[in-house]
Amino acid sequence: MSHALALSAARSRIEAETAADAEGVEALVMAAFGPGRFAKTAERLREGSRAAAGFVVRESGRIIGSVRLWPVTVGETHALFLGPIAVDAASRSDGLGAELVQACVDYARTAGIGGILLVGDPPYFGRFGFAPAPDALLSGPVDRRRLLWLGVQVEAVRGAVSIAF
Repeated sequence: MSHALALSAARSRIEAETAADAEGVEALVMAAFGPGRFAKTAERLREGSRAAAGFVVRESGRIIGSVRLWPVTVGETHALFLGPIAVDAASRSDGLGAELVQACVDYARTAGIGGILLVGDPPYFGRFGFAPAPDALLSGPVDRRRLLWLGVQVEAVRGAVSIAF
């Protein structure tokens, strides 16, 4: 995974994911979500794509947090699809998830991307500015109340969501 990103000292424990991190990230995501994740619409969207960016947190050389951003279009809007975000069970109350989400938001702003789309919990992601995206259309089953957007005016984001290669 190749991308440039300068992280502030406040987020110094967040690192850009590298190709060498793939096995550790996969193990963390599998531990967090189990094999049921492969049946989710969000996973179908990521299949066959390459992440635009990824971030990890390490403790004693082990990956304890990760998140990835995937290139998508929502109608005509270029965007990033956030997920999965995973944090080791023993570290879930340490604020790592929020730091990983903020790293994604910072990356998208720096990269000049139209916005970030995700499927997630509105109260959790609302604190970062994410709002419902009622006119974004994911193929497959998804709880539309959990389809959220951060970026250009949500009213301007409409249409089918597709992976951008």
